[in-house]
Amino acid sequence: MTPKLNRRRALETAAVAAGAAAAVAAQEPVAAGPVELGRYAHRDGVRGRMTGAQAAAAAIRCECTPCVFGIPGAQNNEFWDALKAYEVPYMLVAHEFSASVMADASSRATGRTGVFSVVPGPGLTNCLTGLGEALYDSVPLVAVITDIDRSAGAPIGQVHGLANEALLRPVVKATFVVRHQAEIPGTLFHAFRLARSGEPGPVGVVIPYPFFTEVWDYDQPPPPPMPVPFDEGAYQQVVCHLRDRSKRIGIYAGAGCIEAAPSLAAVAEMLQAPVATSVSGKGVIPDGHPLAVGWGYGKQGTRAAEKAFKDVDLVLAVGVRYSEVSTANYAVPEIPVVHVDINPDNLGKNVTTSHCLVSDSRVFLDRLLGEAGTLRRPPDPALWGRIQNLRNVDRCLARTQQINEAVDPMYFLSQLRCSLGPEELIFVDVTASTHWASETVEVQGVRRYFTPSDNQSMGWAIPAAIGAQRVRPDRQVVCVTGDGCFLMSAMEMSSAARLGLPVKFFVLDDGAYHYMQMLQEPVYRRTTATEIARIDYAAFAAAVGVGYNQIACNADVPAGLQRTFGLAGPILTHVIVSYEGRELRWLNALRRKYIGDMTNRERIRLAARVGVRAVTPRDDSD
Repeated sequence: MTPKLNRRRALETAAVAAGAAAAVAAQEPVAAGPVELGRYAHRDGVRGRMTGAQAAAAAIRCECTPCVFGIPGAQNNEFWDALKAYEVPYMLVAHEFSASVMADASSRATGRTGVFSVVPGPGLTNCLTGLGEALYDSVPLVAVITDIDRSAGAPIGQVHGLANEALLRPVVKATFVVRHQAEIPGTLFHAFRLARSGEPGPVGVVIPYPFFTEVWDYDQPPPPPMPVPFDEGAYQQVVCHLRDRSKRIGIYAGAGCIEAAPSLAAVAEMLQAPVATSVSGKGVIPDGHPLAVGWGYGKQGTRAAEKAFKDVDLVLAVGVRYSEVSTANYAVPEIPVVHVDINPDNLGKNVTTSHCLVSDSRVFLDRLLGEAGTLRRPPDPALWGRIQNLRNVDRCLARTQQINEAVDPMYFLSQLRCSLGPEELIFVDVTASTHWASETVEVQGVRRYFTPSDNQSMGWAIPAAIGAQRVRPDRQVVCVTGDGCFLMSAMEMSSAARLGLPVKFFVLDDGAYHYMQMLQEPVYRRTTATEIARIDYAAFAAAVGVGYNQIACNADVPAGLQRTFGLAGPILTHVIVSYEGRELRWLNALRRKYIGDMTNRERIRLAARVGVRAVTPRDDSD
């Protein structure tokens, strides 16, 4: 039986749950009456007498969640039944990893907080990778994790009885554990608010399953948004830098600018500043804008960005982290940086900064626009023309076939982009082609290009594309994955077939973890554990109920893409590729930085190993 809730405990409950219902003396559970949606679920809160499961579903409906992803189980069947009763959209997935990834993709594609629900134990452990990706990529979502009975006197050895709270804690912004059914809606409201505030990220809510059948009289409004920090003194110091017209300014923008894209473009025009983005920030300035130079601004990014930023004296970095992947192991040009981000932990890290400002990107950029009288610089047509020429060179190189023994991945990606409209959604997995996609796939707005940027979760794109198609049926969704990534999550295509979600899956197949081969071969003069199983993709497509197509050579790329998009429903297109013969700028930048950071002793050891194996080669690569 649930312990009685005294007044002191009630006050503690309210604090933990961010204003949970004012508690009265606990009552014995009684049977729930019929669900009256008009009475119980409101946009402005959860009110009425109901079970904990009904209160959870009502709170999630208040948040206008596009879809709840997951798999029902013994500990959360009550919750799933309540979702159906309250007409909350939901989707059954094939694997709990996919539940967290689909919630992530739902958030990225719609701008609304993603939600998923799984059972404890294996359900939770399976979804941790997707949660980690959302945490590293700053994506707001709420994970509703049920738990075993944790009350005093509960039996030992309950199924799924791992230390679920402890497992969840490292991969989320915060974890809230519900201690009484009175806390459920308030805790969920607070989780949604926290997931969206500051630097967005996932928040976990752990609810022991007995509370789903307990009844309570709820009167719980959602809390107001959290305040947005702003340091006026630091802002004025930043503005002083930007007023110095002797300094040529470049802007480096990340995913933190997604909600501030129009303001970002306006500030770039005001300062006549070229704009480079991180990979996750692609689209925060349209690639067709005359000041957009592509991604990165070092040797790992587009050539246009690298060359344009060689003329920059000061980088204004807004809503972006200088993470390992986006900088090719921190290979950042030595240009002074003014860094603006809502998360103070991101500031002054990995690069030398002149000044830092804790601020929401839109608040900061809008404040700058208010200073236009002192900040505006005259139009610079010469700069626009130079950027246009640099970008045209990049486009020409991408569209030129440089690999001929099979499909050239970069050529394929450029043609794929040309086959899609400007509003379509593209999901790219962790493959050797990922960085080519970052260079050549241009987008004209936010929430159109998606990749697991910082946690690099292989197999992410397949479930992510399916989840996005579920919540964005108005858009064509495309997934580009590799043969190695395919092995990790391909069974989720059965979910697309079951629901008739018309995702177009393109699998780039060269028979190996080629990304790892590119890293291993120069250092070890051989590869280890990189050759993967050969798959009959046509048979697989038939087995899971999706259509099939194949593209085996460059000459067939335009027609092959036309075949794929001409077929209804989900389609698996097998693209036979080769990676030999085209520069991968990101990888070259990574190698240079890696060798440059070595000590002399490490360089001698590497040279000796390479020399010996070059003289006495062994055919033992696998």
